[in-house]
Amino acid sequence: MSRFEGKVAIVTGGASGIGRATAQLLAEQGAKVVISDISDADGETLADTLGTRDDVVYQHCDVSNADEVNALVDRAIDAFGRLDILCNNAGVVSIGQEAPDFSAEDWEKVIAINLNSVFYAAKAAIPKMKEGGGGAIVNTGSTSGLFADAGGNAYNATKAAVINFTRTLAIDHGKDNIRANAVCPGPTLTPMTEDVLSTDEMKKIWFPLLPLRRYGTAQDLAKAIAFLASDEASFITGHALVVDGGITCQTGHPNLMNFTEGLDG
Repeated sequence: MSRFEGKVAIVTGGASGIGRATAQLLAEQGAKVVISDISDADGETLADTLGTRDDVVYQHCDVSNADEVNALVDRAIDAFGRLDILCNNAGVVSIGQEAPDFSAEDWEKVIAINLNSVFYAAKAAIPKMKEGGGGAIVNTGSTSGLFADAGGNAYNATKAAVINFTRTLAIDHGKDNIRANAVCPGPTLTPMTEDVLSTDEMKKIWFPLLPLRRYGTAQDLAKAIAFLASDEASFITGHALVVDGGITCQTGHPNLMNFTEGLDG
């Protein structure tokens, strides 16, 4: 039997990047998948590509709109009769301004897409999961939710909130056989980040900070999400799984190996 045979999954932000890779992996491993996004052409094309047995469908969904999120969950039930896996992946990046320069409008937009959406989806999905005997929620956090980046403001705040909300879901719904975990990507190549991260200048900045000396890929994150959603992680809940090439295992101190002379005695 395939890893996710008989399971039904929703993947938000599923038309590109980490969401696309996750939807593809879940489908390849037997799940029926509802892909949601606001990029309709990309989402419908992906669903058509993966859904050779009518087991993958696309649903337009602005995740910052509670009614559209409710409709997304209803689509999963209407199409496949149950809901077992919720991957809250949709989000936006907002880095580069200090707080006095960051507009209230932009703050509210990032909060709505990155944080409110996770609440809306959990609120809609959990009753359906309970009806089916349980489920798994995997939220996309960030290493920027565990620590902080200069100019991160709303992004850092939302990802920290997603991680702690995930823990709350784990505490509240373990009794319902519902697990909730988060993945926390480090620097990852996706269509959203590739133009910036793939330049030689940025590699010179990033790679010395990464023990593995490479960026993450969407597939790296998809594999981590699939693990947390699977029965292999049946005793893991409330966890924030860091998938970052080792960047957060360091103190942030300079590399003193470059200055060892005179420090020995």
